[in-house]
Amino acid sequence: MIHRIMDKSKQKEIEELFTSVFTLSEGEKKGKLIGNLSSQLASNIDNSEIICFGVYENETLIGSIFFTRLQFSAPIQVYMLAPVAVSAEHQGKGVGQALINYGLNELKKRSANVAVTYGDPSFDSKVGFQALPEDMLQAPLKLSMPFGWLGQSLTGEPIPAIDERPVCVEAFNDPIYW
Repeated sequence: MIHRIMDKSKQKEIEELFTSVFTLSEGEKKGKLIGNLSSQLASNIDNSEIICFGVYENETLIGSIFFTRLQFSAPIQVYMLAPVAVSAEHQGKGVGQALINYGLNELKKRSANVAVTYGDPSFDSKVGFQALPEDMLQAPLKLSMPFGWLGQSLTGEPIPAIDERPVCVEAFNDPIYW
């Protein structure tokens, strides 16, 4: 398996992966929603505000993740991990964990301070994410499931408390994702 930093030229491939994974796991409506989100994100990959990583097996994309920048007025680099997709036949084999760890290591190389995600605590805890109280670091929009707001320091220092709501990339600025 080969991990790669993705670019805009892979938009269709990324969208197809996310659409198929989420359609299989959560139905056609959710598949279209997350497929469209991934397409919107992929069309704006700039490796600064929107970073995408993929994992290939035999030249086929089998997993992909996005990290998008959350903007605070404080001088801190915070990235949000979402969405994440691994093809059904490769799930449960550590592919997603390895890809997320690859992405987190790339963020560390870029001097990012914190990674957050809004997901499943039982899965995300396997790659270092822990519950993140919103009085420490707020989500960009109101959360429907606050227990899914998770974070981890990428510097070894504690996550600093920041008393402001960050601005997310445009694709995530919709309550439907929160």
